[in-house]
Amino acid sequence: MRLSRLSLALAVMALLTACNFKGVPEPQVSARDTEYMALIPKAQEDLRYGRYLMDDPTGEAPGTIVVDTKERFLYYVMPNKKVIRYGVAVGDEAYGWTGVSRVARKAEWPDWNPPAEMKARWPHVKHTKGGPDNPLGARALYLYEGNKDTLYRIHGTNEPEKIGLGVSSGCIRMRNIDVIDLYNRTDTNAKVIVR
Repeated sequence: MRLSRLSLALAVMALLTACNFKGVPEPQVSARDTEYMALIPKAQEDLRYGRYLMDDPTGEAPGTIVVDTKERFLYYVMPNKKVIRYGVAVGDEAYGWTGVSRVARKAEWPDWNPPAEMKARWPHVKHTKGGPDNPLGARALYLYEGNKDTLYRIHGTNEPEKIGLGVSSGCIRMRNIDVIDLYNRTDTNAKVIVR
């Protein structure tokens, strides 16, 4: 009797979850994306941080990006009170950043130029050309407050095993396939809220 109740409860939970979360198809990728991503080590994927279509918990306008640093999720707001939710890695406590900004620029497989403050903390970091060894990964969205570069980015990663953790120097890291999906959906000047 106990086992059948547990089975029934699990079945009901599965049905409810299916109603609230829906997988999002993989985005179109280029030959270069396929080539470079094949060179980045694979990580065990935590399904909590997958890419899902769900009801909008943000209340923001369509096209807005909302990052919940505590829960480690990024929401891209869609029409009809829906969002696409992605798992992210965020800044560790010492380097966390919150605020409102906008996407001023977008780049595919961007070069990485670490800021002076980062070079001072970690002298081993250096300019890295775009590609599989680059910590910015497949895409980057450059965040500005007005016309001033915040030096924070929403970007891919060459460390996919760290999605769901607080490990960056303030940037928002995503799986490369997820940042490609977000990049394809996001307009320049899109509002970004980091909570």
